[in-house]
Amino acid sequence: MADKEGLVLPVSERDTHNALSDNSTAVKEPSIAESVWISSSMSKTREMLFVGTVCMAQFCTRTFCALSPSRLVTMLPSCHLAILPFSHSNMVTNLRLYTEAAYMGTLVLLRKIGRSFGVADPAQLAWLVAGYSLTVGTFILISGRLGDIFGYKTMLIVGFAWFSLWSLVSGLSVYSDFTLAVFSRVLQGIGPALCLPNALAILGSAYPPGSHRKAMVFACFGAVAPIGGVCGGVFGSLLAMAWWPWALWAMAIWLAVLAVAAYLIIPKPPQRKEEPRSLRAWIVALDAPAAVVGVTALILFNFAWTQAPISGWRTPTVIVPLILGLLLFAGFAYMELKMSEHPLLPFDAFKPDICFVLAALVCGWATFGIWTLYLVQILEDVRGLSPVLTSVYFAPVVFAGAVAAFITGKLLGPLQVRPALVMMMALTAFTIGIILTSFAPVHQIYWGQIFVSMLVMPFGMDMSFPAATLTLSNAVAKQHQGIGASLVNTVVNYGIALGVGIAGTVEVNVRGSSDSSDDRFDGFRSGLYTGIGLAGVGMATCVVFLFKRHNVHQDAQAVNLCSH
Repeated sequence: MADKEGLVLPVSERDTHNALSDNSTAVKEPSIAESVWISSSMSKTREMLFVGTVCMAQFCTRTFCALSPSRLVTMLPSCHLAILPFSHSNMVTNLRLYTEAAYMGTLVLLRKIGRSFGVADPAQLAWLVAGYSLTVGTFILISGRLGDIFGYKTMLIVGFAWFSLWSLVSGLSVYSDFTLAVFSRVLQGIGPALCLPNALAILGSAYPPGSHRKAMVFACFGAVAPIGGVCGGVFGSLLAMAWWPWALWAMAIWLAVLAVAAYLIIPKPPQRKEEPRSLRAWIVALDAPAAVVGVTALILFNFAWTQAPISGWRTPTVIVPLILGLLLFAGFAYMELKMSEHPLLPFDAFKPDICFVLAALVCGWATFGIWTLYLVQILEDVRGLSPVLTSVYFAPVVFAGAVAAFITGKLLGPLQVRPALVMMMALTAFTIGIILTSFAPVHQIYWGQIFVSMLVMPFGMDMSFPAATLTLSNAVAKQHQGIGASLVNTVVNYGIALGVGIAGTVEVNVRGSSDSSDDRFDGFRSGLYTGIGLAGVGMATCVVFLFKRHNVHQDAQAVNLCSH
């Protein structure tokens, strides 16, 4: 069995698998001096292959979001907006989990899928998106713990293989029926949910805290997201022109190759002697009761929030799941704080800096989700662009994202800039980007405000995600890197879900029942205005926190002067 401490090589064997023994009460973390960091033993070539392979988890998740039918929203009437689960992924999903081009090149694919199954109802087609995104956004919460227990490398390989298998089945559903297509999409989402946090945990446990290389590697991980999104949008649209299953089969082949590459390239964790374990020991180590409650709460909450613009906030189909979800959240928090021996959430890491970073992250990624959603709709629905051309319009985010990632790596690495200040820069970029898009004239040329927003928004994404991930990675123990990565991805996913849910509700109320081009545009713009408000809240959070930290620093200096 793989070492639960990931890629840190402990010298001592004295705490082997304490978390899985019945009488275990704590896991002793080896100090840095007692550990050998895998990155220090790799050649430059091996390290490049290692980082590249791990970053493919981010690339493929974003690529698949782009070539999956995620832009269903562009063909749905406004009343159906909320059945779309924008809790991807996707950075990270959403699904963490949606990235810069997460909705690109997929309208053609969706319509072709619908025609091949004889399904035209938007509510039914929405399940092709809903099933995938729901599993991505939900199971990320527990996949980090699975990596902590079974090994990050093992779970990354399992994630690649699972993702590949169900991508293949999803394509083969063309020979079956629509039910299999939806079912395969639901199971497909477990793949990226396993890949993302464990890929981050591998990087987090391979480099010592505070190292410059660790900052650059995390920045590179964020930089591949826009590249994957744009590639998925372009190639997904092109493959769909031939036959839509090839978009899925091509991804299945590539994921299978990555599973083999991960096995060969990622260093092997130290082998441990297998110890007897009881069922209770596994349940305690996995924190299974709390995991079930937490996952159920996330599902109910996500369903209620995304269903509200369809049914209305006062209907039982929204009120009941929302109340149950909130009650289960309270129960989950109580279980984690009072009952769990090995909680899923690292509460000991929730210092003021961490809470600030997570709050700013929610606002920033909510803004990003709104920006991507409504910009794509404006380009295609209002300006009449094709999916391929829309994908090409998003190409600048690749180059801007690479520059942003490099700058972020330097800021967090050699320059040692505080993550709080980097997060402030990120929220500033989010705010400027969505303001530019919100006030862009309908028929302005591409090289105007939209082009500039394409260059600015990646700085928000590629500064906020590495800053948050690096902060959590350095704050939690080495054996809990998977938990920290899961938390960041979950916050990103549900930040997008909340942001798009709020904006969707605003759009529905502004647009009303009218379907004219002007009214649709007014609805889209109202959604963008909502994003400006959320970005402003994020910036205000940053300003308050930085001001507070400045006062604390001044007080500390005054105390030091008095003591001397």
